[in-house]
Amino acid sequence: MSSAKLIVAYPPPMDVAAFEKVYMEEHVPLAIAKLAGKTKIVATKILASPRGKPQFYRVAEVHFPSMKVLEECAASEGGKETLANAVKISSGGPPLFMIAEEDTFTLRTGVSR
Repeated sequence: MSSAKLIVAYPPPMDVAAFEKVYMEEHVPLAIAKLAGKTKIVATKILASPRGKPQFYRVAEVHFPSMKVLEECAASEGGKETLANAVKISSGGPPLFMIAEEDTFTLRTGVSR
């Protein structure tokens, strides 16, 4: 069965230090507390792009065991509050919200023929 995830891509902020402070001290704790049903949060900082300046500064992935659980979370008061906070803190423009279905493939390492 595929899992689901909410992906939030933040454009480059007007002030990186101010964004990082509010992201780490306000937004991440809010997401941890309010996003019911999540199994993992991955916060990635984009460092470079082969096409020059990256289009996004941070990409957050919130993992859920199923699409149903993700949809229930997004419709909840805690989900709405957290999504609204993501928009509020994104000083470089509105964040891009995406919903994805994820398939995981386990790779074997150390096996040679």
